[in-house]
Amino acid sequence: MNVTEALFAPLMTDSAKPLVSHYDDADGTRIELSRATVANWAAKTANWLRDEVFLEPGARVLVALPAHWQTVGVLLGSWWAGASVVTDPAAGDFEVAFVPQGFEVEAETIAAVALDPLGRGIRNPEPGTVDYIGEIRVHGDFFRSYAVVPGEQPALNELSVDALVALARARASEQGIAEGDRVLSDLDWHSPESIVDGLVAVIAAGGALVQCTNPDPAKLADRRRTERITVDLTT
Repeated sequence: MNVTEALFAPLMTDSAKPLVSHYDDADGTRIELSRATVANWAAKTANWLRDEVFLEPGARVLVALPAHWQTVGVLLGSWWAGASVVTDPAAGDFEVAFVPQGFEVEAETIAAVALDPLGRGIRNPEPGTVDYIGEIRVHGDFFRSYAVVPGEQPALNELSVDALVALARARASEQGIAEGDRVLSDLDWHSPESIVDGLVAVIAAGGALVQCTNPDPAKLADRRRTERITVDLTT
């Protein structure tokens, strides 16, 4: 069992439901992804990690990305492939690093994530990096995990698989997130705490996330109404 199988797979019984609505107020964009679409992105990521990078369960993967819909696919795909996700670039010794273009880090494979609202890749990735979108695009939309991931294996920094799953469920309850809730958040996902509270807990509860990146405070009140928000995590 891994984090994705434990928390996300159960949601696929109703795969058409929305999972992430992502606003970026810096460029005025909004994109909505269903559970099925997120599953496809995660599967493509996991297939690439396993079949091209030859990632072994327990390998350390850096995810140094902002709160963005593409980051959801990176995280769920990494966990699906059995990776141990790390958020601190200074921790070193990474098999793969998922980072924005121009981010300086050392890793066996550096995957530059374009973070384009329409899912376009990087036409000319910098030397020593690969374009994440271009790499995963050719891989399958479904993933079958053959590896057994021990519950005590690190999943997110020092949190084990079992501990992360339990914490996500606990934080969902503590934040008042239940199945079917629409959760408004502007958390940045730069720390394990913000990833758990702002993403993994929402998935654990079976909710839908409305994520605001570079939020314009003047737009939040209207967004609470138009997006039918039931739980507000904005800071």
